[in-house]
Amino acid sequence: MSQSFDGIDFSDYLQKAVEDALKNRGNVNVLIAGKTGVGKSTLINSIFQGNLATVGQGRPVTTNTTEITKEGIPLSIFDTRGLEIAKFDETFAGLKEFVKERSREKDHTKHLHVAWLCITEDSHRLEEGEIMLAKILDQYMPVIGVITKSRSDDTGFRNHIREELPFLRNVIMVRAIKEVIEGGYELPPKGLKELVELTIEVIPDSVRNAFTAAQKVSLRTKINRSHVVVGTAAATAIGIGAAPIPFSDALGLVPTQVSMLAGISAVFGLQVTSAFLGTLLSGAIAGSGGTVGGKILVANMLKLIPGAGTVVGGMISGSTAGALTALFGEAYIAALCTLLSNNPDAQPTAQQISNAFKIELQRKRFSLGSD
Repeated sequence: MSQSFDGIDFSDYLQKAVEDALKNRGNVNVLIAGKTGVGKSTLINSIFQGNLATVGQGRPVTTNTTEITKEGIPLSIFDTRGLEIAKFDETFAGLKEFVKERSREKDHTKHLHVAWLCITEDSHRLEEGEIMLAKILDQYMPVIGVITKSRSDDTGFRNHIREELPFLRNVIMVRAIKEVIEGGYELPPKGLKELVELTIEVIPDSVRNAFTAAQKVSLRTKINRSHVVVGTAAATAIGIGAAPIPFSDALGLVPTQVSMLAGISAVFGLQVTSAFLGTLLSGAIAGSGGTVGGKILVANMLKLIPGAGTVVGGMISGSTAGALTALFGEAYIAALCTLLSNNPDAQPTAQQISNAFKIELQRKRFSLGSD
């Protein structure tokens, strides 16, 4: 539904915010290599949203490498199979050429951003082929060693891999899913958050938001990346208000506020659309009127700042603009945390998010529904 204020179609702000958020988030490319049976599919499904390895779309890119994607998840998984001795030469040659071609791409979104070299703990040995592959991959991207199906706390095998492959960014011992061993003793998942956090450290900053959105095991990572979005928006708002501006001109803050919400939503891996943002804002900000207008948005946000209500009709300073933007963004992050803390893989509806956002704003004594 088209909404306007001062002759400006508010839906234009929503659409631009969505486009910018998705463009800035980008897409991350992860190569996962390892022999058949090491548990790559289980690892993928345990870390990323959408049961990707099971229901994602697969597209062959070499004889034994498949690109797995799923609409709405900003991630491409390149799953390399056939590292067994019988197929190694064929797989190695094809993969080596594929990696080289990707590294030559002028478009950085086509680069391979990180490799996970998966080696099952059951083997207790590092094969020559795995060493060769790791050395090739290291020439083009950061490589992380992943010991899968880890059932013990013995770090001997991990230390052996680190000695043989000292260029690896690290070696993480992972148990992707809960296991029940002899006697009914349960082994909980382990190492998943550590793998996610290390990966975010080693990949380019330009794709960190994409990886953060795609993974589901570390809510803290989503929060940390969202704080960056809020900080950037607050700095922009301070710049807008560097010279005190009349309230009537404060509508210039609205695109910054809307873009910030879209950016946070994208980092959290939500399905960001104009309709989603419209529902979010109309429910949490416009109050009983059920519509979004720039003056309503700015006036209600100002009430987050003690004493700021008195400037309506007067002037808004840069510090006030930055402070209300930061508080607004942090309230939204808190709302998403409330909804996702018990189930990071959930996809709450726009209305559920809007309701939670409204509650967080009320906790900050945010007065709703006035113009």
